[in-house]
Amino acid sequence: MKNILACIVTIITLSNFVTSSQGRKVSQSYETFEYTATTCRSHSASITEFGGVGDGKTLNTKAFQSAVDHLSQYSSDGGAQLFVPAGKWLTGSFNLTSHFTLFLHKDATLLAAQDLNEYPILKALPSYGRGRDTAGGRFASLIFGTNLSDVIITGNNGTIDGQGSFWWQKFHGGKLKYTRPYLIEIMFSDTIQISNLTFLDSPSWNIHPVYSSNIIVKGVTIIAPVKSPNTDGINPDSCTNTRIEDCYIISGDDCIAVKSGWDEYGISFGMPTKHLVIRRLTCISPYSAAIALGSEMSGGIEDVRAEDITAYQTESGVRIKTAVGRGAFVKNIYVKGMSLHTMKWVFWMTGNYKAHADSHYDPHALPEITGINYRDIVAENVSMAGRLEGISGDPFTGICISNATISMAAKHKKVIWMCSDVEGVTSGVDPKPCDLLDGQESEKKKRMTSDGGCDFPTDVLEIDNVELKTCSYQMS
Repeated sequence: MKNILACIVTIITLSNFVTSSQGRKVSQSYETFEYTATTCRSHSASITEFGGVGDGKTLNTKAFQSAVDHLSQYSSDGGAQLFVPAGKWLTGSFNLTSHFTLFLHKDATLLAAQDLNEYPILKALPSYGRGRDTAGGRFASLIFGTNLSDVIITGNNGTIDGQGSFWWQKFHGGKLKYTRPYLIEIMFSDTIQISNLTFLDSPSWNIHPVYSSNIIVKGVTIIAPVKSPNTDGINPDSCTNTRIEDCYIISGDDCIAVKSGWDEYGISFGMPTKHLVIRRLTCISPYSAAIALGSEMSGGIEDVRAEDITAYQTESGVRIKTAVGRGAFVKNIYVKGMSLHTMKWVFWMTGNYKAHADSHYDPHALPEITGINYRDIVAENVSMAGRLEGISGDPFTGICISNATISMAAKHKKVIWMCSDVEGVTSGVDPKPCDLLDGQESEKKKRMTSDGGCDFPTDVLEIDNVELKTCSYQMS
């Protein structure tokens, strides 16, 4: 299923007549296309000009890299756009450049090569200390960039197909020495837009902005089998000022996973994810969360604002995952307007997530989980309303839940709420929450607004002030 486009995209086929060498007039067709972006480009070229062949068989890695390298000369002259026309374009990993747009025609598909040699080996991320799959490094992502500024990856719903089954089989068979590639990874960069594309069958995570700022992910569709390993949808990781909106995700893992590093490596690197907006997300993930905070959150996560979240047949709504050794914090989290259908849990927080980077984590590094706000929740066919498990001696505090109506499944769990080592307040929640969330009246007044609801910020984040403009181009 392809997502309804969240921005204007118009394709018009036109013809004009040019004079041939024999003096005859010959019809020449070209397309005019429009889309919205943070920046329009002064120069444009097609991948076919660099030897690209869209037959699904010819390897185009060198063509893509040559095109990007050539167009980089325009970075200080209005930037450049690489157009990928209709066709199936087989490619391995290639690197982007600054002031650059990659645009996929609606009938264009990037096919990820099924050859390990087409993916260079990179060092482990410094905030992780090791790969996610193995203790070694990682394969470069299909589309990769580092230390960039002003990068746009967009289209009129063209497709990036990771052909992930090749990688999933090797992963399950223990045949990989390095962590699987993602479809897109942009690191140490600023001003990124990823929009109006369909992502299929990623080897692992789909979209991974890391150590970056001012990011917009808009109008993307992400699809992977619900039992595919670690196919997270969108993972903002140690990022500031990020806007994710109008996305449709079916995943074998969390639809969105907010991260900031792993145990002692993330604590040392010390770069939080903050000022994140998530709105109008639709998620299907039977074995994971619509939105997860963690479990790799050792640089900290703060000021996350999620609203208008819809989930079907998903394990949980917004889940917090952490553990002893993670350190840092998850604080000032605001969730407003969730519509949940056939869920295992509505609310799930866990302080005993077991996965560690290695055995050298600090057992005294306790995470601070506080200021977690949910309001205006409707859920149906639910197995268990809430499972909130803090850490002994390090309770999760400042939890607020208001205006939540939860309809239990016919065969729901006998225990509807399970709570330990948590503190908070509730208002207008049915079925009745556990006693640990029955805070004093003074605490309710402090945590809730005048209408009896949990807090939700009214200020506008910097990333929400970024407007997209209409860009128009012609390609023959």
